[in-house]
Amino acid sequence: MKNKMKVEVWSDIMCPFCYIGKRHYEAAIKEFANSQNIELIWKSYQLDPEIPEKIESLVDVYQYLADRKGISYDQSVQMHKRVLEMADAAGLHYNLDKLVVANSFKAHRVIQFAKTKGLGDMAEEVFFEAYFINGKDLADDKTLAELGEKIGLSESDVQEALTNDEYAYTVKQDIMESQQIGVTGVPFFVFNRRYGISGAQPVEAFVQTLNQSFEEWRKENPEIKIEVQNGPSCTPDGHCD
Repeated sequence: MKNKMKVEVWSDIMCPFCYIGKRHYEAAIKEFANSQNIELIWKSYQLDPEIPEKIESLVDVYQYLADRKGISYDQSVQMHKRVLEMADAAGLHYNLDKLVVANSFKAHRVIQFAKTKGLGDMAEEVFFEAYFINGKDLADDKTLAELGEKIGLSESDVQEALTNDEYAYTVKQDIMESQQIGVTGVPFFVFNRRYGISGAQPVEAFVQTLNQSFEEWRKENPEIKIEVQNGPSCTPDGHCD
């Protein structure tokens, strides 16, 4: 694989700002002249690992946040209005009334498996859309299998992700690593292990950090240019001249 500068992002499927941050980063990378030299790596994070894996009845997202933060229901509604405004500005139309509060650990296991197939970014996109827009339960095995197909995974792939401890271990490793580098909230973007962006900051902040970090990375990883004199040769596809 061609040497590329790494951009790592710690994220949780149930974090509304993570989906917005993804859109801001994508807008920035479109403006970035050296986007072909960037490798985006998704890392697992859980905002609330205490949510039961099986919830007996649907939990209202407004009441969930009110209970978790110790605020009133009306205050929770107002906080979510700000989230909706930011999402709309990023071109995302959240349906929070349909949102199913769920433990995200299983979804992270599937994402970790998808990463081994080069489908990490696709998995994040599919799960974000399923959670915030389509109101899917991401703790439900059948739902995960259906979404896995959209990602490009087979039913057996998803089953492997949910039963093989390797993927659970990788999720926990990401979370442990986040604690080691001081991540206290998500999304948290790390550029070349030197610069960080915490939260869904404006597109301009991503562009600036990409330029600064890549300039330093390029000095340490100079592009190799070779003057070539062409002669008779053969290519891997069997063509010789």
